Amino acid sequence: MLTRDQVQYYNEHGFLRIPQVFSPAEIDELSNELDRLVREWAVTDQGWTGPWRRAYMTEEVEKKSKLTAMHDLQFYSSAWLRAVTNPRLAEAMSDLLGPNVELHHSTLHIKPPSTGHPFPMHQDHPFYMHENGCYVDVLVHLDDTRHENGEIRFLDGSHKLGALEHITMTPEGPCSPHLPTDKYRLEDTVPVPAKRGDVVCFSIHTIHGSYINTTDKARRLVRVGYRDPQNKQTAGQSLGRPGLLVRGYRDRQEGQTLLTTG
Repeated sequence: MLTRDQVQYYNEHGFLRIPQVFSPAEIDELSNELDRLVREWAVTDQGWTGPWRRAYMTEEVEKKSKLTAMHDLQFYSSAWLRAVTNPRLAEAMSDLLGPNVELHHSTLHIKPPSTGHPFPMHQDHPFYMHENGCYVDVLVHLDDTRHENGEIRFLDGSHKLGALEHITMTPEGPCSPHLPTDKYRLEDTVPVPAKRGDVVCFSIHTIHGSYINTTDKARRLVRVGYRDPQNKQTAGQSLGRPGLLVRGYRDRQEGQTLLTTG
């Protein structure tokens, strides 16, 4: 699926845009299904918490800023089950992770119009910690992204730093994991705009963030996480839950018992 140059680019920079993984017809179906999921299942609230909000937004915008989200769309929609197990996507993940690829989770992220939630600089590792970097996050684009609606932005090569300690506690109490805003700045990142049907993938250790959505339309992305089945999770979202093998085989380790979801 991927060329040698694409794999080398990912390994060097920590991120990669893959054009048109999904066809227009597939994206139309996924878009319609997503709108139904939002109406019937998703939650809209203030989103991530923490002092970073005051660094990224004015007081007026901060009060209005919202995020619409839900986890594991494949449990609610057969169209999204087909999407997260898409053979082209699974093959691309195999090019980056090795012959065996396990689905870990999917998460909807919608930036609503005008004041749609920005994201502070962070790695995804604090949210679902794993032993190593053999984990790729994929952003399936339902809409074109650009600066005005908050396209994803990366700190080039930052995955080579490994897992970093994030701010999770402030004098005001617990907050969503994020990196210090004075040390890790959105201004220093590389923007990666994409078209609907594209996917943008990045390492669990790549530092990233995004600006607020200032347009009059929502910006819709679905993040899908894939890992090497032998990359053990140690904390966070979906801990202890086996995922679907979308490519390859789950090699049995010494002493390993049958998988359980109970």
